[in-house]
Amino acid sequence: MDLFLAIATNPLVWITVVLLFTLKQGVLFVPQNRGYVIYTLGKYSGTLSAGLNIIIPFVQKVAADRNLKEQSLEIGSQSAITKDNITLQIDGILFMKVTDAGAATNNITDYKLAVTQLAMTTMRNAIGSMELDECFQNRDVINSNILTSMTEATQPWGVQVTRYEIRDITPPQSIREDMEKQMTAEREKRSVILTAEGVKTAAITEAEGAKQAQVLEAEAAKAERVLSAEALKESQILEATGRAEAIRLVADADAAALKTIGAQASTLEGKQAVQLNLAQRAIQAHEAIANEGSVILTDGNTGNNISSTVAQAIAVSTSLKLSEI
Repeated sequence: MDLFLAIATNPLVWITVVLLFTLKQGVLFVPQNRGYVIYTLGKYSGTLSAGLNIIIPFVQKVAADRNLKEQSLEIGSQSAITKDNITLQIDGILFMKVTDAGAATNNITDYKLAVTQLAMTTMRNAIGSMELDECFQNRDVINSNILTSMTEATQPWGVQVTRYEIRDITPPQSIREDMEKQMTAEREKRSVILTAEGVKTAAITEAEGAKQAQVLEAEAAKAERVLSAEALKESQILEATGRAEAIRLVADADAAALKTIGAQASTLEGKQAVQLNLAQRAIQAHEAIANEGSVILTDGNTGNNISSTVAQAIAVSTSLKLSEI
């Protein structure tokens, strides 16, 4: 008890405690991606970055501790009216980060609330400048417009909006029903168009096939005619060649026969044989004339001629027989 009283009444102990407390207040360790906003006698004097920092105790103090990391803020569902007076329910998500902790503290009371309200307002303005179909088809355009507008508006607050995305667009029930009917009609239309195109393609293919078949048939007929003509020509050539060869052979035979007859006719026996042959032919001719008609016109010497011819034929025949003996 006496020791405690001695320590408590010792001024050095109190001075040491005050010095330690003051030292603790004056030394700050700032974490990574944090920003400490420092006020000096109530006035903004700077922002402490990550690491070891020293301030003047009781004169300077940390007014705000700002998170410098990128943060996401949900934009709750809200009503927006399109250019063609359709009420939509829209929600989204926003990504932002503090780039200037001092501006985020000094220039705006609650930068998160301000950014959220600004995003909702900007989204309604963007939807109001577009029709319903454009809202569904051009989400990227809406996101880009909102991002551009918010980037300009939040720059004085030391806040940078890095991205904005619309999560859902919900039209009224009646509009959804009309859209479903429109989609059904569009699908049926596409089905009819595809069917018609299929029939058209089939007809074109069939016509092309028939045309190709006719072309091939014509080419085949032409080829057949050419082959027939070639075959006929070849046949005629062969026939003509055969006839020419037959004529040549007959002529050769006749020439050989005439040559033989001529050689034999130069002899005495040959002359007598010729006379006999001529006499026989003359007799045959007179017989034929007699058989063909009942009236025979002669020059009056016919009988003598016949008798003479017969006599010559008998004489020649007798001579030939004698020569053979």
